[in-house]
Amino acid sequence: MTTSSVPFECQGKHVTVAGLGVSGVPAAKVLHGLGAKVTVVNDGDDARAREQAAGLEALGITVRLGDGDTLPEGTELIVTAPGWRPDKPLFAAADEAGVPVWGDVELAWRLRKPGAAPWLAVTGTNGKTTTVQMLAAILKAAGLRTAAVGNIGVSLLDAVLGEEEYDVLAVELSSYQLHWAPSLRAHSAAVLNLAPDHLDWHGSMEAYARDKGRVYEGNRVACVYNVADKATEDLVREADVEEGCRAVGFTLGTPGPSQLGVVEGLLVDRAFVENRQKNAQELAEVSDVRPAAPHNIANALAAAALARAYGVPAGAVREGLRAFTPDAHRIAHVADLDDVAYVDDSKATNTHAAEASLAAYESIVWIAGGLAKGATFDELVAGSAKRLRGAVLIGRDRALIREALARHAPEVPVVDLDRTDTGAMLQAVQEAKRLARPGDTVLLAPACASMDMFANYDKRGDAFAQAVRELGA
Repeated sequence: MTTSSVPFECQGKHVTVAGLGVSGVPAAKVLHGLGAKVTVVNDGDDARAREQAAGLEALGITVRLGDGDTLPEGTELIVTAPGWRPDKPLFAAADEAGVPVWGDVELAWRLRKPGAAPWLAVTGTNGKTTTVQMLAAILKAAGLRTAAVGNIGVSLLDAVLGEEEYDVLAVELSSYQLHWAPSLRAHSAAVLNLAPDHLDWHGSMEAYARDKGRVYEGNRVACVYNVADKATEDLVREADVEEGCRAVGFTLGTPGPSQLGVVEGLLVDRAFVENRQKNAQELAEVSDVRPAAPHNIANALAAAALARAYGVPAGAVREGLRAFTPDAHRIAHVADLDDVAYVDDSKATNTHAAEASLAAYESIVWIAGGLAKGATFDELVAGSAKRLRGAVLIGRDRALIREALARHAPEVPVVDLDRTDTGAMLQAVQEAKRLARPGDTVLLAPACASMDMFANYDKRGDAFAQAVRELGA
């Protein structure tokens, strides 16, 4: 197998860009600038779309609003926004006509310059952004020119076509992006975990896992997997990798050979050391990881594994983790009031993320609810019941969580807030304070999306933090 892809020659090629927005507009501009004949198609025809279309048309790019299903005549390639579902009629027409479909990640991969920086790639249901940011911090601590790119931070197209030179890139990739990236070949990659998510898009858990597993295809040095999540190891076994590429596990327990893990409060490496059957290398202390919740320690181990696969020294792992500052709304401590901690994990938008968040605390008043996205909550509630002091439920699909609590934690007091306006958060925090006792944690870990009440999970977390501040005042 070769790690290179066929270079893409844009000049004169008829390319259809599917979708405006954060990926479509930049892709259209890049392709136009490289000499392609670009047509943009978009489902919507609202004020925002018309504004974006006007900017592209001023450059000489053709834009068709309100019709994202018809394949423009003469199309030789489609570059799609990652969120466009594979079952759209546009893609069926492309398949029938023999027209390839790429995402913006595939386009960026094909447009890399000779000698371009290798990619260290991260995917998984939860923890991708934190892990990539940790990885970038470690790489920078090693003196390497790098950036966190992909589904985070710098656009991949900007990274590969810009003037700034990188030694290596830390790349976050979603399952959507991987679905449309057939020739991507990373230096090393990690799948952090697998849990049901976006099944409405992928059609099945098997298809979702298969798209996640694409990140391992063609890896050169290491396929990093989660020892506690056998599905990630299965994806490694199924991958077609370069000769000599190794499977490297990470675990919260004592690591075996070719693994990274935890021993007596230390992060240790038994994968990238001489005589890994006997030796281990100390990388950092658990206290160097902030916050030191179990799932975040796992993120740190995955980041360390990728950095070590690239040859980063152990000292840089410690320095990078100490320098790393988590993003907002990721298990972020907001305040302590009357010996009760208030923690914002609004980013926990699915049950797998909420499970990890709940596992970090012993006695919890749980604020949960929102848009369930087809999820069920029995397993989450059954596994967390012993930690729950109480629950305050908000959002459109809160009844699903209430029913799971009634089945699996009937002794836990539940407050069901029958309102979906944004002011409900202040009442939720007030009710949580009433249920909490000294030593408890009031935890916003909704296990649901936010769009029934808030523009996004950031706004939901902001509302929680503001409510806590008002409570303290």
